[in-house]
Amino acid sequence: MQKKGSVDLLPYIENEILDRGLNAQITSTGCMKACDHGPVMVIYPAGHWYGGVESEDVVDEILDALEDGGVADAYAL
Repeated sequence: MQKKGSVDLLPYIENEILDRGLNAQITSTGCMKACDHGPVMVIYPAGHWYGGVESEDVVDEILDALEDGGVADAYAL
């Protein structure tokens, strides 16, 4: 999640993880072979892939779904 402006979202994601008390870790990576869908976010161990992660609002929807034990279908790949 390093291109298409995604680096700017990393501090926001880190803060949201802390604020929500999630037992999670964020790791930045290079190519994930899904460039057409980027920026991409992957949730492990569930293995949920999300595309179009371009704003804080999208991150919030994904993390909300994670907290609820579901999937943010609008961005799921």
